[in-house]
Amino acid sequence: MKYFTLIVLFTLYSCGKKEDILLPKANTTIVKNVDDLSPIYIFFRIKGNDTLADVNRKNSIISTNWILNVDKRLPLRLAIPEIMKLQQKKREEKAHKNEKAENYYSYADTIGKNLAFIPFTNVYYKMEKPKSGVAVFFTKNNEILVDDIVVKEEELQTYFDKVPNNEAVQYVFCFDKNLNFGSYIQNKIFINGLKLPSSEFNIKQEEFIY
Repeated sequence: MKYFTLIVLFTLYSCGKKEDILLPKANTTIVKNVDDLSPIYIFFRIKGNDTLADVNRKNSIISTNWILNVDKRLPLRLAIPEIMKLQQKKREEKAHKNEKAENYYSYADTIGKNLAFIPFTNVYYKMEKPKSGVAVFFTKNNEILVDDIVVKEEELQTYFDKVPNNEAVQYVFCFDKNLNFGSYIQNKIFINGLKLPSSEFNIKQEEFIY
């Protein structure tokens, strides 16, 4: 676990004071290298009986690629609203906007033993249930529901494969608001490995948290 310790130490010094952050873990790398980046940290805090998401974006530059280092213990109900605020700020920036700048989440690849990244630039989050489409819902208990029917992870690809490409069905990916961020990243990596219906109509660039 030495590589993971190094990741934590990088976070401590980047924040300018002794703090730690536990990154999500996965067994594959989506993106290995990102240049021209600004790190942003979302820490897991306990204050009394409350859990808080504490954002440190002092080093962020609008025109760069943003790397969000989010503590894996944070529930989505706390992490995603803060992420939405960051996305909105970058999207609304006019003076220093860079159309090529992307947003990434960081995580630790436990097989490659390196820091890895997954892009989420084009994702629009909504803290509500979808009003239409077929909901693919990831629960906090690591179950997958497709329109409220449990589908095993290893069977989800088969489910998609059986849907005719010309069928006007729109899928929306949804996540339990109490799912922790570490599990969320693992689910996103799983989704990234799926062969999804080919039509752009079939998959929305929105994610629903409820």
